[in-house]
This record gives sequence, structure tokens and C-alpha cells, in this order.
Amino acid sequence: MPLSVTNTLTGEREPFEPQDPDSVLLYYCGLTVSDDAHLGHARSWVQVDVMHRWLEHLGYSVRHVENFTDVNEKIVARVGSDELGTDEQSVAMHYISSVIEDMRGLNLKRASVYPRVSEHVPEIIDLIERLIERDHAYVSNGSVYFDVSSFPEYGKLSGQNLEAMESQGPEAERAEKKAPQDFALWKAGPVDPETVAEHRDGDPAAVEAEGQTWDAPWGEGRPGWHIECSAMSMAHLDESIDIHVGGQDLVFPHHENEIAQSEAATGHQFAKYWLHVNLLETEGEKMSTSLENFFTVKTALDELGTNAVRMFLLSAQYRQSQTYSEGTIEEAIERWDRLERAYDRAVDAADSPDAYATEVDETLRATISDQQAAFRAAMNDDFNTRGALAALFEIVGAVNEHVTDRDRYDYEGLHEAIEAFETLGGEVFGFVFAGTSRDGEVELAAELIEELLSVRESRREAGDYESADRIRDRLSELGVEVQDTDQGPEFRL
Repeated sequence: MPLSVTNTLTGEREPFEPQDPDSVLLYYCGLTVSDDAHLGHARSWVQVDVMHRWLEHLGYSVRHVENFTDVNEKIVARVGSDELGTDEQSVAMHYISSVIEDMRGLNLKRASVYPRVSEHVPEIIDLIERLIERDHAYVSNGSVYFDVSSFPEYGKLSGQNLEAMESQGPEAERAEKKAPQDFALWKAGPVDPETVAEHRDGDPAAVEAEGQTWDAPWGEGRPGWHIECSAMSMAHLDESIDIHVGGQDLVFPHHENEIAQSEAATGHQFAKYWLHVNLLETEGEKMSTSLENFFTVKTALDELGTNAVRMFLLSAQYRQSQTYSEGTIEEAIERWDRLERAYDRAVDAADSPDAYATEVDETLRATISDQQAAFRAAMNDDFNTRGALAALFEIVGAVNEHVTDRDRYDYEGLHEAIEAFETLGGEVFGFVFAGTSRDGEVELAAELIEELLSVRESRREAGDYESADRIRDRLSELGVEVQDTDQGPEFRL
């Protein structure tokens, strides 16, 4: 079964056929770096990460671009607060650093490049000039607006009706535009202080901040929100790309406007497949910084660990809505524990003297073969991570049944199970099993932990229980679970 995806542009399930049969151009709309990332952001990150991993598993070379929006009124509103810095770029740099730390903590594959708006203003200006030359945009009081009426296909992604549309942009822009539906490509002058105050919950605060401005042929100002992604996608991918991914809440106006300005400028289809990750909800509402109902990525990683967070976020297919609650998190923790224990049991059994070359468990081998095929079918069915996880847990069940109350183990069957866990669970889903890692990091960590536990044991034998307890507590803070047994201390990452 070849890969098929649900294309928001057509509303249909379509076979995936990239422009180049050997490679994929993928753009993901990244964060506006005005706050720490939360699990709603992480949901999209992890889903896109697994899309990237699966495409590579299928044999494609993937060029993956994800932007940082570091020019925005929300960033300006944070200037001077919480010691974040005295200008827009200082605040942006603080949160870019935070986001990168979260990405690495979630074990995301690195994108090919992470472009920033502030370093692509020349490309943005060039793109706006092309739109003006082609009569798709006009200058008004030093700002530039896209003429929606000049693009007959406007609304093809979101289904918006032009006549029924409300005005785009803040009220100050409306008097400058030819039509309410037109949207800003370039905003004249610095950020309006009232707009900054709005993002400070109405409090103008003590620090006056206007944000960066740049010179352009039509006057000094700042790029609009939508134009940035078109310019960065074209700069680092091509005028036409294969996959554009983003959150469901970006379909309109952001992605609709990206299509209009990109295709008006080039005359080519901007993106062939539009994939949208549905919302993460908590207590019936979208998880959002503005609603203050969010759980930050850092807190989640500290409290749950990378694998449990990924297990939670992959338990629903990307187009399904997902609910964050104590119950769904507890279920993810339990499921990761089951998967990890099955992997450990398979490794321990395969590495024991009770594993035989002549022992054959047909049920184990058949289950592994069938469920690997089921995993592939699920992932090719519009990246159905929920279905793929179900297949992986069928292998978990088969391993547990094989190693329970048995004197002789099927070495080849267990070896196949271990490879399935490491390939499908590790390489595709990004889980990190103890004993496997990126560049040997986990093996090194295990060796260091064993050394610390050895020191702890020597402290206990010397009667220095306070020092021994401090070592155990510090390991616990770092996500290492220590259990004292009759055979000595054991640990789990």
C-alpha cells in the first residue's frame, strides 16, 4: 500500500507523488518566538517529525524547512519584561534558544534549516515588488496590501466566500485598504504602541518599544505576517514545494494568504499537499498561551520524560483532535512503560544462554511479520500513528507471551522483535530505548549512572546516608529511577 495523504486543498485523500520521485520538499510553519513552547506546539512538532522520519524510511531524501518568526508585535510586547532584553531581537533570541532546547529534548530530527524573518527581509521586499509589478499589490500611505480581488482562486484552501469575509488586519489598516479582504504585505513605520499594549493585556508597561524597521522602496516599515513564509519557503526550497504543514488554526487567513501571494507572484502552484495538524485541547478549549491553559514543553519533559511525551502526542492521528488530561497522560506513561519493558525483556532473553538457534516460535515470528506490515499500512494511511502504535503493541504482547514461563527462547524471533522495536519505535517514532541512542549518548549515560551508584553504595557502606540520599535524589531529578534490591541498586532512565 503506497503512501496517501489527506490534502486540505482538495478535501480528498490522494496518493503521495512528489515532484521529484526521490526527494521531498517540506515546509512547516514554525513558532512566533514570544513565549515558551507548550504541548500544543509540541504536538505539531512531533507529528511533523514522524512524517519526516517516515518519508525517509520510505527512501525519500527530505529537505525540511521550519521557520522562526522573530519579527512580530507579540515579541515587541515582551521587551523589558522578565529581564528578556531591551529590544525585539533580544527577546526573540531568548525564546529561540528556549525552543531549540525543547526540540532537542523531544528528540526531534533537525530540520535542514531554521530561517528567521529578520534575516530574510531582502527576499520579502523582492517578493512584494514582484506582486506590485504584476498588479496584485498596491501601496497605500507607505504600507503595501495584497489585492485579493486580483487572485480569482482566493478561498480555495479554506472555502472562504469573499463577500462574506470580514476585514483582515487591525482597525488602523482598514481606512488604507481598497477592500476589507485585502491583507498587509508591508506595514509602514514602527509597531503601533496601542497594538503593543493590547498584547500586554492592555498594560503599556514602563518600557516603550517599537520594534525593528527596515528601508523599502515604498518606505520604512516591517513585513506583514503572511509574506514571510512564502519568501522563506522559496528561498530555501523552491517556488513549488511538495508538502506544507501547519496547525489547523492557520488554514485561514495565514495559509490562504500564503497561497494567494505565492501563486500570484510566480504563476505556479505553491504547495501540492497541505496537511494540517488538529488542535490539542484541555478542558474543552484549544491549548493556548493566550488562554493560559497550557502545559509547557519544559515542564512536560521534566515531569514525564521524552518517551512518555512522544507516546502521548502520537496516540492520536495528526488530523484528529486530541485532549490533554491527567487520564490521557497517565495512559501514555503506562503505555511507554509497557513498550520499554517488552523491549528490555526481548533483549535480556535474546542475550541469555537460554536463547537457541533451533528454537522456533511460529506464533511470535508470524505476529512480528504481520504487525510490521500493519504498521507500514497504518503509516501509509495518512500517517496514522494511532494505528501504527496498535501494531507495535501487538508485537509487545507477542514478546511478553513468548518470554513468560519458558525455558528456551527463539533467538531469531526475539532478534526480529528487537529490530522491529528499534526500527519502528526508535527510528520512525523517535523513542529512545535504554541501550540504544543517538551517537551512543544513552550508553554513556548508563555508564556514568553506574559510576554514581557505585559511589552511592560506598557512601552507604561508610554510614554516610545523607550523601547517599543526595545522590539518589539528584538522579531522580534527572529522570533516573533508582530501586534498591537484594542484588544491589537497579536503575531505569
